[in-house]
This record gives sequence, structure tokens and C-alpha cells, in this order.
Amino acid sequence: MTIRLQRRPVGWRRWLVASAAGCAVLGGVLALLPGSPGELWARGPAAPAPGPAALAHDAVAAGVPAALPDLAVLIGDREARVRARPLDARSWAVLGAAYVEQGRRTADPARFPQAERALRTALRLAESPAALEGLAALAVARRDFAGAARWGERARRLAPGRWTTQAVLVDAYTGLGDHEAVGRALERLVELRPGTAAVRARKAAVYRDRGWREDAVAQITDAVATATAPAERAAYLEQAGRLAFERGEREEALRYFQEALRTDPDQRAAQAGQGRALAALGRTSEALTAYQAALERQPRPEDALELGELYESLGLGGAARVPYGLLRERVRVAAAGGADEELVLGRFEAEHGDAAAAVRRLRAEWRRQPATAVADALGWALYRAGRAREALGYAVRATDGERGGGVRSAAYVYHRGMIERELGRYGAARRHLQEALRINPWFSPLDAPRAREALAELGEPSVEGPPPR
Repeated sequence: MTIRLQRRPVGWRRWLVASAAGCAVLGGVLALLPGSPGELWARGPAAPAPGPAALAHDAVAAGVPAALPDLAVLIGDREARVRARPLDARSWAVLGAAYVEQGRRTADPARFPQAERALRTALRLAESPAALEGLAALAVARRDFAGAARWGERARRLAPGRWTTQAVLVDAYTGLGDHEAVGRALERLVELRPGTAAVRARKAAVYRDRGWREDAVAQITDAVATATAPAERAAYLEQAGRLAFERGEREEALRYFQEALRTDPDQRAAQAGQGRALAALGRTSEALTAYQAALERQPRPEDALELGELYESLGLGGAARVPYGLLRERVRVAAAGGADEELVLGRFEAEHGDAAAAVRRLRAEWRRQPATAVADALGWALYRAGRAREALGYAVRATDGERGGGVRSAAYVYHRGMIERELGRYGAARRHLQEALRINPWFSPLDAPRAREALAELGEPSVEGPPPR
């Protein structure tokens, strides 16, 4: 089933002006003011601006990124409140959701058990959609997408008109690789809350997975323009940067990542993105610094893997052992917090460790949640373990739009091309390796050069017909 949404016309590009969102908001505020200055004066002084706790509460309630300092204030406020009023189910639910967001933003899975205790306490006190939705969001953060779908559907049944539940269900079904369910959840989300920045960002992610690249760009551009809070806007700028990098647009990606970090200095995913873009531009010293700074504050395993591979591409295998060790440590920490990082660990083991162990891990992950990313990783692990024939089926699934692999990923197409080359399917291998480099010539500091080498070895296609039988 495809998403029955109106797609945006392709072939156009919007360039953002930084003040556009502010002007739009200002215009909306001015339109609501009374007709004369005297009337405004008569109404008395304006209400005070919301404090950090209120700002974080609004962000958490809307399911959008919250500023880390505001989150800390909100958590302190709600911790004090539940100590004073332990039967306050609503405060327990807010506290749990805030823990989830803090753990997600800092890559600190130690927050997740705290979040689960708070949310389950809220649920015991009163079955509310907020507590159920919080448990669904926690499951997404832990990469337990089946659990996220169960909690999310339970929240949806309790409050069918709650739009934030549909947003969590989009994430859950994406992780499960259930594209029809993603489409249904996105349709309901758009019906309930059309036009908001958060919904546009979700649409951009789904469109990206469908391979609708121009539509994804249009949606994330609109999300950036309409987001008002700095942390939310920075998150969407980082998402725009990832989309630009996937298209091979290094300079544009770098600009997005830099603007995201200026908007919210705690947006460490954007700092890792800077490292990715700088490496592609050949500015390796700056790239290494950016990755290291990102990992100091937000030690995500996937960023540690990228930094290690950048070191290897520079012939610094010894230095690569440090981020690889960090990756293993963070996977262990994640497991202690109930989070599943088997996908990134499997990818690491396939390329840099024990390929047979990677196959076992990723096969189990595939049984739990058969998403496109898992299909690609399992196919590559099988190839690295010497089982190219079995690997091809997963590689095709990851790259075939008819089977859910609509995303235009240079890495996925490269993997398919190399597997086909191993099987002697040289024509298909040549096409896919060329396609990978067209999508993004700098997709990996290790694998992009390997794609070029493999193409050179394959040579040009023969102009002669098939040999006589």
C-alpha cells in the first residue's frame, strides 16, 4: 500500500532565509493584537514568557526535541513534585517522557530504566494515553520497535484523536519494516495535525525511505522554516544535512550541520555530521576534531564506527581501535539500559571483526524487526562470511523499491554490487557500483574508493555478443 498523500511537485529547490520563520511567527502575533495601542495598554502587562520547565514540558508533550538545559529543569521540577505528591499520575508521565528525551539526546541509556519506572508508575495510577505513548517512545529509543507498536496501538485505542501517538507509530512501524502500516499511521497523522513542523519532518523521513528525494527535501525545508524552538529547528537542520549528504551534496550538508550546531550547541548529531561532510571534502583534520567533540558529549555507537573507519582510510589502524573500543563499550551500556544496538554492532563485526558472529546477531535482529537497514546489514555480513549467494537475496530486498527498499542509499547499492561481482554477475555489478557512486561519490571513506577499484577491475562492458554455443 502506498501513502495516499499529495506529493509535492519535483524539480524545485527552496533556499532558506534564516529570518523567515521568525517573520512568520511575528506576523501571526501582530495579527492577534487589538486594533490600537490604547486597547493594548488597557489590557495590562503581557504575560511573562514561559520558563525553562514550561518550554521543555511543551516540547515533550508535542513529541519534539527539547533543549537539554530546559529538560534538566523540567526533570528536577517533576522529581520534586512526585516526591511531594506520589499519586500524581500526570507528573509521573511527564517525568518519564522527559527521561526518555534526555536519554535520547545525550545517548545515555542509563536514563531509560528510570523512564520505564516513572511511566509504569503513571500507568498503575491511571491508564492514560500520555503514559502509554511515553512507553512507546521509550521502546523506540531502545530500538524495541515491536514493543513500541504494541504500546502505541494501545494508546491509539484509548485516544484515537491524539496526533503524537501517530507520530510514534510511524517510527515504530518504520523500525519493523512494515511499510503499509507506516503509510496508514502517516495518513492519520497528517489528517490530525496537518502543516506543523513535526509532521513535516516525519513526512520527510518517510519520503526519504520511499526514495522520493525531492519531496523529502521539500518537507524538511518547510519543517526548518516553521519550527520555532531552537532545539527543534536544529534537529530538522541536522535531518536536512543528512539528506543532503546522502545526495552527495557535501558543501550543502556542511552548511546545514553548521547551522544546526549554531542554533543548538547540544545538537551533537550535527557535529558528527560535520565530521562526515568535512571528511568527504578532504578536510580530514577538521573532520577528526568534529567527530571527537561529538563523541565526548554524545557517544553514539554509529558515530564511533564512522570515526574508526575514517582513521582506517587514513592508514591509522591503531588509532581506529580507540573509537572501535568505545563502540563496544556503548553497546554494552545500551544493553544494560534495555536498548538494542545489535544492528550497529553487527555492521561493525561484519567489516572489522567476526563476520560469522555478525551473521548470527543480524539474523536474530532480522527475526525481531525486518527493516531495510537490517536487510542490508545481514546481506553484507553473509557476503563477508563467504555466503554471497544467500547474501544477494537480502541485498536485493534492501535496494528493491517493490520489496520495501526504496531508499536511495549509496552504501546499500554498493553492497549489492560487490555481492553480484562475487557471484560473477558482472553486468549487474557494474551497474550497481556505478549507481552507488552517482548517488554519492563520497558515501564512505573506506568503501567509495573500493567501489572505484572494483569498477576499474571490471572494466568496460564488452561490445561483442555472447560467445557461440
